[in-house]
Amino acid sequence: MFADSRFGYLEKVRFGLGYATVPVYWVADVPTRLSLWIDDVFVSRTDLLQENELLRTQLLISRRELQLVESLTSENNRLLELREATQSIGGEVLPAEIINISPDPYSKRVLINKGARDGVVVGQALLDANGLMGQVDEVLSYTSWVLLVTDFHHVTPVEVNRNGERALARGSRGSASELELEFVTQTQDMRVGDLLVSSGMGQVYPKNYPVAEIISVYADAGQDFAVVKARPLAQIASTRHVMVVLQKATAPIEDSSIRDPAAAGPEADASLPLPVAQGQVIRLAPTPDDQ
Repeated sequence: MFADSRFGYLEKVRFGLGYATVPVYWVADVPTRLSLWIDDVFVSRTDLLQENELLRTQLLISRRELQLVESLTSENNRLLELREATQSIGGEVLPAEIINISPDPYSKRVLINKGARDGVVVGQALLDANGLMGQVDEVLSYTSWVLLVTDFHHVTPVEVNRNGERALARGSRGSASELELEFVTQTQDMRVGDLLVSSGMGQVYPKNYPVAEIISVYADAGQDFAVVKARPLAQIASTRHVMVVLQKATAPIEDSSIRDPAAAGPEADASLPLPVAQGQVIRLAPTPDDQ
């Protein structure tokens, strides 16, 4: 030990012995290394399965959030289009939302979430960002039923935007979302692709609001009227956000002296014209000149 510590005589011997014992250590360590390898294999597979399941869940959540973002983007675009369309309409409009569709296959109606408490009355027009949709047919307290322009019982006064030719657009009899122009003579100038706008006749619908586009014109010399079909511009089957055109109510006259001429006294000027109520017929007494 003294000679080895002082002069290092046994270093080569220890190196040789260590080299000779390497296989023994390797064989003795085989069970431990095999156990660690088996643990790594099975633990790694379990971890991979768990990580894969976690990634699948995160991917599903991310897809749902992406769909929600796309849906909100589309809804925002539709609301912007509806706002731009509202600016071109004279008068007040009431934003509404379609919440149901009529289950009756012979009636094309939709239910909106606005009713009598919101100022909706029967006859008001329903519009979307692209065109005319229909007319309020039934009013409840909180909801209202709207008859679509494609219903057979609905007639819309329209005119061709190109030349002002007027016609009546009625909904198709079948299930197709089309309009048929009634009483179109052979001489009227209507072509495929012409834009039909509301004529304002009847003072129900806003004037010059887009209604439909002509898709076919069939003129038979043996018939009195041509067969003209059009496709509505409103996204009836897909839109949800709409607007109701509100009608302005006339203010009642509160002055009792005007309502009752006798209350004005004998000093009242008989030459002043009396107010005529809507629908009232005034019959004047014949004068000597008339006789």
